[in-house]
Amino acid sequence: MKITSETQSRTLLIGGVIAALIVGVVGGYFAAHLGMADMPGMQGKSMKDMPMKEGDMKSMPTSPPGTIVIPAVTRQLIGVRTAPVSYAPLAQEIRAVGTVEYDERKLTKVNLRVSGWIEQVFINAIGQSVRAGQPMLTLYSPDLLATQDEYLLALKAQAQLEDSPLAEARQDAAALVASARERLRLWNLNDEQIAAVERRGKAERVLTVYAPSSGIVLKRQALPGNYVEPGTTLYELADLSTVWIHGDIYGSEITAVRLNQSAEVTFEAYPGETFRGKVAYIYPYLNEATRTIRVRMEFANPHLKLKPGMYGNVMLHVDAGRRLVVPKEAVLDSGLRQLVFLDLGQGVYQPYPVKLGRRSQDYVEVLEGIKEGDRVVTSANFLLDAESKLASAGGMQAMMGQIGMADWQMRGAYEKKMEGMKGMEGMKGMPGMKSEPGKPVSETRQVSGFSLTFSTVPETPKAGETLLRLKVIDPAGYGATNAQVVFVYTMPMPGMMESKVKATHAKDGMYEAKAMLGMGGTWVVTANVTLPNLPPISEKFQLAVAGGGM
Repeated sequence: MKITSETQSRTLLIGGVIAALIVGVVGGYFAAHLGMADMPGMQGKSMKDMPMKEGDMKSMPTSPPGTIVIPAVTRQLIGVRTAPVSYAPLAQEIRAVGTVEYDERKLTKVNLRVSGWIEQVFINAIGQSVRAGQPMLTLYSPDLLATQDEYLLALKAQAQLEDSPLAEARQDAAALVASARERLRLWNLNDEQIAAVERRGKAERVLTVYAPSSGIVLKRQALPGNYVEPGTTLYELADLSTVWIHGDIYGSEITAVRLNQSAEVTFEAYPGETFRGKVAYIYPYLNEATRTIRVRMEFANPHLKLKPGMYGNVMLHVDAGRRLVVPKEAVLDSGLRQLVFLDLGQGVYQPYPVKLGRRSQDYVEVLEGIKEGDRVVTSANFLLDAESKLASAGGMQAMMGQIGMADWQMRGAYEKKMEGMKGMEGMKGMPGMKSEPGKPVSETRQVSGFSLTFSTVPETPKAGETLLRLKVIDPAGYGATNAQVVFVYTMPMPGMMESKVKATHAKDGMYEAKAMLGMGGTWVVTANVTLPNLPPISEKFQLAVAGGGM
């Protein structure tokens, strides 16, 4: 058949197009996955072909550690959202559990200063409400009766000596009256009771004891017929017109609490109702058990809704003014440090440490690290943090390993493409296109009385899918059929991850599993064997896999 010049030109054109496609695939792979197409001197060369001098790495573009690039489609899938760093009013809220207690300044004890017998009791129940000046009981006291008689005699003597020419006698009579009246006052008789004795001109046999203040009866020991002595507490009264609420505040928040600061409390017993008071006292010591500081608040209680012993939710509002803030969702707090992810544009995100201040329900104050106008990630930042840590863990060494691995994979794929193309056979001899020779694999080891024979199918492994086989023979010479075998395989090179596959039992103690050996070179396979009631067995085998390499 005669080949015309037109046919030759068409063949050359087709060959040129195919070659251009191959070069485009290779270049596109490196541009998309390695990001090195724009580096000076990298066009048409692999990392192996480039002599690296000291200082060459300094000229390569670098990014801060942990910086990552997320494509637009991925950003939409994981829901990445950002917000600007700005100045805004920061209203801090401090929450605590509060306990209603009595106002200790308004607790009153009712007792007597004379001895006697209780005759009648008017306040006879704990919890009973008492008004100031309300009669509580009557008391018969011989001592008090005698003092009244002395007072009446002193009044009579004063009246008789009123016209005496002796001034000294008149003064002595007035002194006796004043002394007797003062003794009655000291025994808790008020001026009205003393005036009543004067009007009657006769001592009152029983004394009525009146409530010194208003309140609720907390304790009662006054019973009819009881004999009481001076100092005996007959009643305890609590004025509930105001109450105290104690709340425990964490030490990190106590600096925001001030005296006379407004406070709010809500109770489950009164849904939708808020009671307002103020901070009255900050205790000067720390509770070592809870690591909190107690704060006392005062609340008016005109309708007696706040009852001692009730638990409520206390909230203190702190107006910190305008501060540089970020949404609280933007902050990742590991305990040792706090960081945010800065949006640098074009899908580039950088972790950045910050120093934080006060917190509100929605925002956190930023003291150091970022400035107004920066944008920070507010959602999916945990995923970005995980990706950033993976990017930082390997460092430059992991990146070089990935570059080498990709180069080997591309050369292997390129070599297979070349095998099916006419006119390209000469390129197989180019550097990087030759195959590494493989070696047959069959090795037997004795471990803990068991015989382990490792082999592959094909016998000489090649890059691609390979069948890993392990023959397990027990000490009695029989195939172990109840074992669990897992193969872990990898290449001993930087940046190479381990792969794992579980083997299945074929017959007579033979376990098989398919493994994908992606390239030629040295591979290490670890066979992990687990047998019932026996310690696990782990043996490593080395393979020389045929295929493309550097």
